[in-house]
Amino acid sequence: MNTAFHALHHADRPLLLPNAWDFASAAALAAAGFAAIGTTSLGVAAANGLPDAAGLARDETVALARRLVRLSCPVTVDIEAGFSADPGEVGDLVAELADLGVAGINLEDGRGDRLAAPATQVALIRAVKSRAPEVFLNARADTYWLGVDASVPATLDRARRYVEAGADGIFVPGLAGEEDIAAVTAAVPVPVNVLHLPALGLDRLADLGVRRVSTGSLLFRAALKATVTTAVAVRDGDPLPAGIPGYAETDALSR
Repeated sequence: MNTAFHALHHADRPLLLPNAWDFASAAALAAAGFAAIGTTSLGVAAANGLPDAAGLARDETVALARRLVRLSCPVTVDIEAGFSADPGEVGDLVAELADLGVAGINLEDGRGDRLAAPATQVALIRAVKSRAPEVFLNARADTYWLGVDASVPATLDRARRYVEAGADGIFVPGLAGEEDIAAVTAAVPVPVNVLHLPALGLDRLADLGVRRVSTGSLLFRAALKATVTTAVAVRDGDPLPAGIPGYAETDALSR
């Protein structure tokens, strides 16, 4: 499964990775034919009444991973900043996920509204690759996401250090300008991941050198919108949205 997941980053088109927040959402996406499924840390945390990127959803993340590996496609798990500042503990966590059958992880260098020192993140990456070398480590550089050192040179400095430490991919959420995307993909020797950009389709992103496109928290936020919209329609006597799956179809996802 891990080899297959690595290979998806070198196909003819970028890997479109939808991000789920529970078993049902992941199973529905797998049933729709997506080649791999990721998790969204915001969705997992918020669904459990926790804030995102606060390092509080470790148990919930592992519990979900334990369920998602039942799927027939590769699964990659967002572990925020590793749920610990201790490299050994982060390495142990990823080794535990690898033992469950998880194919990849996201590991971010954002720490609230600041960035971790590159050396700090390098130590985490090295620990992970030492303990679970087969796991696809997507190292997230949050320069553009946080608006801190949001430039190509600063991003590339981090990306190169992370690759040297063993990262298998680089994720730059918030990177949106075509020139910046092209500059990053040209300089980084591993697959580059960006968030879905409405203005740029998969074909254009492929032309710019992107190898993976994530939906991030988009699907979770869209599901919240659909939930409230449907409830309001019931309350107000309006027509329900089209395409709502039936009970049997939904129940079958867990089987």
